[in-house]
Amino acid sequence: MSSSVNGNADALDTVATDDRVLANRAATTIKVAHNMEELMQVFVVRAAVFMNEQRCPYAEEFDGNDFTATQILGLIDDEPAATIRVRYFAGFAKPERLAVRREFRKTGITAEVIEFAVALCREKGYAKLYGHAQERLLPFWERFGFARMGRPDFVFSDHRYIEIERDLDPLPDALTIHDDPMVLIRPEGNWNERGVLDHSAARCATNPTGD
Repeated sequence: MSSSVNGNADALDTVATDDRVLANRAATTIKVAHNMEELMQVFVVRAAVFMNEQRCPYAEEFDGNDFTATQILGLIDDEPAATIRVRYFAGFAKPERLAVRREFRKTGITAEVIEFAVALCREKGYAKLYGHAQERLLPFWERFGFARMGRPDFVFSDHRYIEIERDLDPLPDALTIHDDPMVLIRPEGNWNERGVLDHSAARCATNPTGD
């Protein structure tokens, strides 16, 4: 679910110009970036699209929000191809920084990355998505259930944007404060898989007093 970038780095509107799926397409993997190597792959994709193609200044692309967001990485045959990040607020989640390298824009990965981000938000219990899009790209985002909000447009980083939103139905088994504590400490997006701390629970408490 990747796409090519058409707006500035903070927009949800960086989409591929052609999202048709090619015949005999390569193996695609969409995942949450969990380590430094995967995070660097995310940044490589964004730098190639936003900084190289769109000439976005470094400080405007890497805006200080990357370590407060979930970074989603799309790979094709293990090659970094696409990315989107999601930031979280009290009543909504905000997908943004959607980018796809030029050579992967006809692989269909755009939709996969977006759908992965939406599914992640539903699993976390969010009922609302909010984003920024260039007005000309509204038809694209309408394909994914987004609609324009009725507020004035605005400008940043040399582009004019509109606000868009989408209502979500959280998953019936979305995460809540009442879930098993071992589930809630698992790696982001892997809540259904036993993690290293699950395995550590097999050991008894050897230092209960903290000495």
